[in-house]
Amino acid sequence: MNISQCLNWGGAYLSETGSESCRLDAEVLLAYCTGRDRVGLYRDSRQEVSAVQEEKFRRLVKRRGLGEPIAYITGRKEFMGLDFEVTPDVLIPRPETELLVEKALEIIKPLGCADFETGGAPVVVDVGAGCGAIAIALAVAVKSALVYALDISARALEVAGRNAMLNGVAGRVRFFRGDLLAPLLDIPDLSVDLITANLPYIPSGEIHGLMPGVKDYEPRLALDGGKDGMDLYMRLVPQAAALLSAGGRLLMEIAPGQETLMQRIPGNGWRWEVCRDLAGRERLIIAEKMGFGGRNQEAE
Repeated sequence: MNISQCLNWGGAYLSETGSESCRLDAEVLLAYCTGRDRVGLYRDSRQEVSAVQEEKFRRLVKRRGLGEPIAYITGRKEFMGLDFEVTPDVLIPRPETELLVEKALEIIKPLGCADFETGGAPVVVDVGAGCGAIAIALAVAVKSALVYALDISARALEVAGRNAMLNGVAGRVRFFRGDLLAPLLDIPDLSVDLITANLPYIPSGEIHGLMPGVKDYEPRLALDGGKDGMDLYMRLVPQAAALLSAGGRLLMEIAPGQETLMQRIPGNGWRWEVCRDLAGRERLIIAEKMGFGGRNQEAE
């Protein structure tokens, strides 16, 4: 078959499986198999595909037809304009998480004039790092920032480490394995400007109702947030209070409707703000640690 015929076959096959993005999926998979971009597929639409490429394309289309996410099939996912390796050991980065990164950059970019090697530069912690998308995107955008990336999964941290090298920030992202912020709590004099957290927030009882591509393929460890989805955030906030400098911020991605549950989280001394995504849904909590004497106040 030529490229056009492959696309028509792939789109038709995926349409029969109920895919809502059948043509796009076929394009992405054929581009992956042939080493072209999607524009190149249409430019060279009459060029024949090799037997090896066609066989691979058919195999991958059938995997997609069973519900496997495109990102796991190709092993790649774009986030904030950067390329990331993804495996079934990590959650696939979502477009909605870009809001968290954008708000984080608004906070740390004004602090990013110093050299992280000599001190005084912004210190950022990303907890539940997964493939490293948030931590690495922040390190790429603010070249003076020192970023700590934490995850409980050793396999996830292996993927994140490779992504840090892939995106040229391996020297400024430091990886720690452990439960939430526990690995950092014993570091003397560590003062943090910003903590980002995209922790599991799906209530346990709702996991079964997720789309098959999510519930059947993505790691439950990265999805299940306990009875009401807030278990990990309930534990995170007190730890964050111990690490953040006065005026520091804690950014937490949530599901729409969970902002009222945040009122149950213990701990005074916080100022809370809810941010909505482009669809107008509650998506992000920004919590500012109140008080005086922190680095941010001294800089003012």
